[in-house]
Amino acid sequence: MDELNIHTGLARVILTGFVHSEVTRAGFQRAVVGVSGGVDSALSCVLAAEALGPDNVLAIRMPYKSSSPDSLEDAQTFIDQLGVQSATFPITEMVEPLLAVIPEGEKVRRGNVMARARMLVLYDFSAATKGLVIGTSNKTEILLGYSTQWGDAAAALNPLGDLYKCQVRQLAAALGVPEAILKKAPSADLWPGQTDEGELGFTYDEADRLLYRLVDLRYSVQDCLSAGFDEGFVRQVLERIRRNQYKRVMPPVAKLSNRTFGYDFLYLRDWGT
Repeated sequence: MDELNIHTGLARVILTGFVHSEVTRAGFQRAVVGVSGGVDSALSCVLAAEALGPDNVLAIRMPYKSSSPDSLEDAQTFIDQLGVQSATFPITEMVEPLLAVIPEGEKVRRGNVMARARMLVLYDFSAATKGLVIGTSNKTEILLGYSTQWGDAAAALNPLGDLYKCQVRQLAAALGVPEAILKKAPSADLWPGQTDEGELGFTYDEADRLLYRLVDLRYSVQDCLSAGFDEGFVRQVLERIRRNQYKRVMPPVAKLSNRTFGYDFLYLRDWGT
């Protein structure tokens, strides 16, 4: 998709600069990244390592008992190659009491428990190491709402949020992420055999082409149909964007005073203290 090709060298400079400036501006020197064996977390980890130095990045694997052994191995191989600090914290014992009361058939609900447990682990390691949690959600996932609120969607900063999935692959390849990770079918690994595209019902490449037109080029529905997109697909994607808007914003605050944060109070200023 030539229209979605990026200048990977420039993106690398911008995103490593973003990670470094946001981490240090907050008064930190270190970062924590959950590494799953997938391309998104691998790219976030590479960017953090380049921005802060490998010794200042902690990559954490957080398997559940049914997690793919191949993904775990890919994650560890990548961690070793990159030279960052690492830890493995299985989440099985954490989540089993809650999963015991959730029916097996409610896979999304059970998967959300795992995603939120993993974020709990990351934030505790963040407190222990004084490192900020780096996000791993890309623009395609964020727009489609394909994430768990306060789970994998949570982070202190996110270098991938303005990269479509195909652009994540481009940049990851340019930064040396291994082929085994680049070519793997995208999966949150929340249950055996689960894949992102199987759940969504369409491929990331299809979604990227449409989202780029809807969001970046501001196409109307009719423009998309004239460009050859199926109307059912366009409506499906638009509905996902609409109904998941709440995941893309901080919780709205009811306004009572004349200086409400998020509305009137939007900045940090010097009070002379």
